Amino acid sequence: MGGFNIKGMPMNSLFKKLRNRFLIVNLVTIVIIMLVAFATIYTITYRQVHDEIGMDLERTTNMYRSGLNGAMPGGGSGQNGTNNNASGTQNSANGSDGANSGTNSNVSGAQNGGFGMGEPPMDGFGGDNAPERSVSFMLLTDASGAITDTESRFNMSESDYTQALAQAVANGKDSGGFTLSDSRWTFDRIQTDDGTMYVFIDTTSREEILTTLIYAFAAVGLGMLIVLFFFSRFFANRSIEPVREAFEKQKQFIGDASHELKTPLAVINTNADVLLANRDETIRSQEKWLRYIKSETERMAKLTGDLLYLTEMDDSRSNMIQARFDLSDAVENVMLTMEAVVFEKDLTLNYDIEPGLGIVGSREQIVQVTMILLDNAIKYANPRGVIDVSLRHEHGEIVLDVSNTGEGIPAEHLPRVFDRFYRTDKSRTRSQGGHGLGLAIARSIVEQNKGRISAKSTPGAKTTFTVQFPA
Repeated sequence: MGGFNIKGMPMNSLFKKLRNRFLIVNLVTIVIIMLVAFATIYTITYRQVHDEIGMDLERTTNMYRSGLNGAMPGGGSGQNGTNNNASGTQNSANGSDGANSGTNSNVSGAQNGGFGMGEPPMDGFGGDNAPERSVSFMLLTDASGAITDTESRFNMSESDYTQALAQAVANGKDSGGFTLSDSRWTFDRIQTDDGTMYVFIDTTSREEILTTLIYAFAAVGLGMLIVLFFFSRFFANRSIEPVREAFEKQKQFIGDASHELKTPLAVINTNADVLLANRDETIRSQEKWLRYIKSETERMAKLTGDLLYLTEMDDSRSNMIQARFDLSDAVENVMLTMEAVVFEKDLTLNYDIEPGLGIVGSREQIVQVTMILLDNAIKYANPRGVIDVSLRHEHGEIVLDVSNTGEGIPAEHLPRVFDRFYRTDKSRTRSQGGHGLGLAIARSIVEQNKGRISAKSTPGAKTTFTVQFPA
């Protein structure tokens, strides 16, 4: 179904544009929520990781500082042999063998105490007290920036020490980080009595956690967006379906209303032309044309009245005053009112009304529903047909049935019999004076009074309209 809206835009294009806007808004909202959630998680993780790095660096720095403070004075040679020499000197006080041992230890220290050559010493700065989780080393420099001492828990070359020191100096801050040989290092610079101490710890694994987290967020976010796109598109189509139906009903309503008004206007215009063509005739001689004009005018007045009534009911749903009344008495009064019409049509009217049934609602509106259904049954009953009306209490509800024998309603038309201006046989309906608004008004009234209305029919046999109200 194509059609155009009031601006001339094709209806399908309008709905597609509406769907796309809804989809974009939905996806943008989801993306913002995801970004906020991911950023929050990443920020919390980032702070935890860097707080942990900071505490680890602080512990390691304190460990190296305590080791530095515990060294013997005069150890500025920067070699680990100084400690061993001190040990040898202490042992020499106990004998010549201790002196020889000190001398040998001094040589050994000179060989192993350079830029991390051989196994790291375990009795230097910190020794076995270094944090097990930390891969770290320390550099001690003099005032000119030259390395005077080193301490490491693993083997490192002189070039590694030199490059690490150069990165730390280039940073220009007392703490920071850099990448060296595919590893991430964080350092701390402290001024001591012996010079400047640089403490470095390896934070590669913890920095990789953050990198992995970013990649994971990107992959998960992309996957979720792809899935959510199709879900959002599906629900966007579902969401605009009521709008599409409303547009279609509005278009059909305008077309039907225009058609209903077009015929009486054409009749009025034609009869007016006839009157104008016979200006010298008397009013009595032109009475037939005047009656046609009056009849069509009354038809238009009834149509506009019904339309206004439907609009007023839609606008006053929350303002309707309801009270308990005797439905049995109201339906009996309608039967008495319509008996003459039924007799005139040569129809048989049977009714079975259970007395004393009361409901909460608008008595005037419920009476109108009963008259609409009974009038509809009379109009569409076959010659010498039968109309049955029953009112009973059933399964906690008050049930009103109005049925008639006749041609019935085809199954494909049943879902739409309550739509405005909808008629299964337009030519027959017009000859009987209908507009196709009666059942629409009945449904609106029933829904206002918290009830339900339905129809069932056996083509060529019987049609029944059922109204159910809460007891």
